[in-house]
Amino acid sequence: MTSAVAATSLPTPKDVRDLLEGLLGRDVTVGPGAPVTPTPSRPAAVAVYVDPTSRVTAICLVDLPLAAWCAGALALLPKGGLEDAVDEGELSDMHVEVLHEVVNVAAALLNAGGVTHSKLDTLVPPGQPLPGDIAGLTASTNRIDLEVAVAGYGSGGLSVVLA
Repeated sequence: MTSAVAATSLPTPKDVRDLLEGLLGRDVTVGPGAPVTPTPSRPAAVAVYVDPTSRVTAICLVDLPLAAWCAGALALLPKGGLEDAVDEGELSDMHVEVLHEVVNVAAALLNAGGVTHSKLDTLVPPGQPLPGDIAGLTASTNRIDLEVAVAGYGSGGLSVVLA
């Protein structure tokens, strides 16, 4: 008799809030939000998570404003420079590097309670083209869509989509 391991499950808003508050060291508010779908007018970072066999298990879409706020809060950066990055529609390499740490730690959201282990595989920065299989996942309905506010910075959208 073999026991099956459950597939990855969606995190709860409380899970997301607790993880981000612990990581960023700031108050974070999480509530229902609109789906994050990367477009030229609304760029988003896309974190791709895989299982031990390198099969995609989930993606996390973080719109440009929230990507900037999370990077800023983790690296203790001034809000003004981040607002400039958002206005210009892209993050610097340093911002993307810090965001990579955020989405890497966020893999823990996909690994709660006896599910197949997922880890961060790649982070596609806001505004960069997505591979076709990943672009197709952005429209999936097996997802949670959140509005996340980081104290002292601002708010933005975050969606977690299961493959």
